[in-house]
Amino acid sequence: MHHKILLILSIFFSGLSQAQTTNISWNDLTDVNFKETFVEQYGDYFLTPDFGDNVKALEGQTIEIKGYVLDLIGDGKVFLLSKLPMASCFFCGMAGPETIIELQFNEDQQLKTDQVISVQGSLKLNKEDVNHCNYILTNTKIVK
Repeated sequence: MHHKILLILSIFFSGLSQAQTTNISWNDLTDVNFKETFVEQYGDYFLTPDFGDNVKALEGQTIEIKGYVLDLIGDGKVFLLSKLPMASCFFCGMAGPETIIELQFNEDQQLKTDQVISVQGSLKLNKEDVNHCNYILTNTKIVK
């Protein structure tokens, strides 16, 4: 009887932890439109997102997504996750800003550009700060 209770509790708690993470694909992040907005601080135009309801529903949730690592500065401190490898990414190719996520880790990471990883963290939507990506993953962890 004791073993049955432990088994039931184990299944229950493993189900709870799985329910807290939403697996998404890059397609889930395409519910967004962009318009050019002049940012006086930089004297230039930037793409400003207008997030759709599907993307807004993901804000604050713990999500999991797979993609290509971009070591943005090359110093191993600022990482992005991209739908596409470096040669085709938003900065180097013809992809849109919805194909990258800024990764904010709590610990230093040893990652290389174009390394394929799955990550999870809390999704933050950014409309205002042009110094950061539109999608930011906070408390990011690499999924083994």
